[in-house]
Amino acid sequence: MELALLVNKFNVKGRLVTIVPFGNGNINDTFLAVFRNTFTETQVVVQKVNRAVFTQPETIMRNMHNITLHCHEKLEADAAAGRDDRVWQMPRIVKTKGGADFVTDEAGDVWRVITRILSAHAFDKAQSPEHVLECGAALGHFHYLVSDMDPATIVDPLPGFHITSGYLSQYDETLATNPTARELVSASMEARRLAKFVEDRRDLASCLERAEASGELKRRMFHGDPKVNNIMIDDFTGKGTAMIDLDTVSPGLAHIDFGDAIRSLCNPAGEEELNLGKVTFDEDLFAAFCKGYMSEAGAFLTDADRAHLYDAIRLLPFELGLRFFQDYLAGDVYFKVRQPGQNLNRARVQFRLCEAIEARERSIRGILERL
Repeated sequence: MELALLVNKFNVKGRLVTIVPFGNGNINDTFLAVFRNTFTETQVVVQKVNRAVFTQPETIMRNMHNITLHCHEKLEADAAAGRDDRVWQMPRIVKTKGGADFVTDEAGDVWRVITRILSAHAFDKAQSPEHVLECGAALGHFHYLVSDMDPATIVDPLPGFHITSGYLSQYDETLATNPTARELVSASMEARRLAKFVEDRRDLASCLERAEASGELKRRMFHGDPKVNNIMIDDFTGKGTAMIDLDTVSPGLAHIDFGDAIRSLCNPAGEEELNLGKVTFDEDLFAAFCKGYMSEAGAFLTDADRAHLYDAIRLLPFELGLRFFQDYLAGDVYFKVRQPGQNLNRARVQFRLCEAIEARERSIRGILERL
């Protein structure tokens, strides 16, 4: 079906003026559609849900319906009560002219239209402590919005995602069944060093899972992909205004997002740095993030939640490094690479970041306690 004909099945006022590729996401096919009439212009985001990643796109849409309905009701109630210092936003599903949440084309692919957050944009990396503070506030507010959702109303879109013990089992299986993987570890001093790094931290892999199983930590909801370019910042006020990309929202621990956001924001060198000497943990950015996060999420976090925040900060770079290392040993079958050894270097970066966090444990815990 021609894209313009498909988009016109949705209930958007005005005439379609243009539809063009949009954004730099690498999962769904995304387009920006502009509609105009005599008085107004409406911009919406058009997406084809990637069946290769989300094998049940209808479930993804049901999840999004439940999440946005819950959050919009809470946003409206808080705004009416004057509880917020800003206008928080969240994308809304645009219905089809028949009242459905999506359209299925002749190939069986699911298409949706959602509202665009206007007068705001996201960055690809941390800009300043002030920007990182607002990223923390946006994530904390999102966690507040979903903190009272019943996890049973959401179907896990990616079973096993962020279950570190599962990634450790996959790593063990690769070494046990793949002779090439064992040869790579035997032949390379760097690979042996990384393998020892994993062995020395096996107990770390299930630290949050044990806390949840024991009842210390409560299963709520987490975003699943709290990277900086999924956090919208208001163009005029500089304040965080929305979290976008809701496909990975899952039942689980908010700690996962907390640790993952810090992992990505507080290492200014990024994931592809070749000089490990530049990989560090920026405590100023960390303190700013935590200040913003606690300003929005502090009210619902329990003492047990707070006690395990350091574990999450340490765990997430270990988890991603483990995934990169396992993929390198398996032949680079999951993460895309541009040159040989890229996943090995990515693992080195994440493990070095984990080491930097461990070296600053006392200072990090002190910042958390003060907040």
